[in-house]
This record gives sequence, structure tokens and C-alpha cells, in this order.
Amino acid sequence: MKKLFATSLAAAAIAAAFPAAFAQTTDPAAAPAGPAMTQRHHERAFKPGDRVEARLAYVRTALKITPAQQPQFDAYAAVLRKNAASMEQRMQERRATMDKTAGERVRPNLIERHERQRTRMTMMQQHLDELLAVEKPLYAALSPEQQRVADEVLAPRGRGEHGGHGGPGRFHRAGFTRG
Repeated sequence: MKKLFATSLAAAAIAAAFPAAFAQTTDPAAAPAGPAMTQRHHERAFKPGDRVEARLAYVRTALKITPAQQPQFDAYAAVLRKNAASMEQRMQERRATMDKTAGERVRPNLIERHERQRTRMTMMQQHLDELLAVEKPLYAALSPEQQRVADEVLAPRGRGEHGGHGGPGRFHRAGFTRG
């Protein structure tokens, strides 16, 4: 019964949002074409910093962080914000490069792809090391009940216990956690 109610509620929300979304996209004067549209899309696109702030608010509420635990949580938040700023900068650099080379895109060869992968993996390891350095003291400062909640809300989604690649993983690969 709960599943039916949740499904019905989700369907109603989507149905209510559809007319507003359709109305926005059908006005040709409101949607410029070409580079202006691309620039506006980039401005509205996924912002890691915004997502991290929403995530931190959720985690703080879910864990019921006490004043005594606040310093450990602040250290955790600082690392997530730093990683989000780094990701946002890389996204802007990638967009600038893509805009410059729009007509002359060439797929990187095998060696270039592996070098990029190695660079990403090195960055992931650094981010994970930074995250562990602040998560361990935060986790130790939590009560057993808070730790049970943390095991759920701080665990990366879309990845099994053995590090499988199912589901959304971009956020996790950048050194962030999702819940």
C-alpha cells in the first residue's frame, strides 16, 4: 500500500511539473540558439558547490550534530566544499576547452585516455585520503545511534560493498559522498 501511495505521489508530481516545463520550452523567442544557448545552459548546469551545500544541510539534520560535534563536522564540510570548488573549476576549464575546439574535436588515442584516467585516479585517491582524514574523527565523535545513521547517509550510492559500478557514481568519483 505504501509503495502504491509513493508511486502515485511521484506520478502526480511529475504530471504537475510537466505543463510548466513544456511552457518554458515552447517559446522560441525565450530560447536563443547557438553559443548564447550554450552559455546559458552552462550557467544553469549542475553546480557542485550548490549540491554540496544541500548535501551538508541534509547530513547535519540527519545526524543531529551536537555543538560538541560541530568542529568535526565543520572539518568534514570544509573538505567537501574544497572538493566541490575543485570540481567546478575543472568543469569550467573543460567547457572552455570544448568551446575553443568545437569544430576540431579529435578522439584521444589509447595512451592519452590512459594518462587521463591515471590523472583522475590519482585525484580520486587524494580526495579520498582527505575525506577519510576528516571522516574518522567525525565518526568517532558520533553516538552509536548517529553512527548507524551515518552508515546510511554518508555511504556512496550506486556502489556495492565491493565497489561495483552500478548507478550514478560521478559525485562519488570526485571525492564526495551521497546519501
